[in-house]
Amino acid sequence: MFLGEDLLPWLVLALGGALAVGHGLALVRPPRQARPGELTRAPIGRSLVMMVIGIIAAVWAAASLLT
Repeated sequence: MFLGEDLLPWLVLALGGALAVGHGLALVRPPRQARPGELTRAPIGRSLVMMVIGIIAAVWAAASLLT
């Protein structure tokens, strides 16, 4: 099996990290020009909630891999 018994924690670490970094970058660096029908800036509340969820998932996965 690919990555052995640690496949799930590796996947959760990757997805949680991507969730946190992606939403963080969307807040820090919005697009220069929004296309028609798109928001000019990411919603702050939703992005912060998603970042917290991603950080929690990544920390949980890292703790699982280290123990």
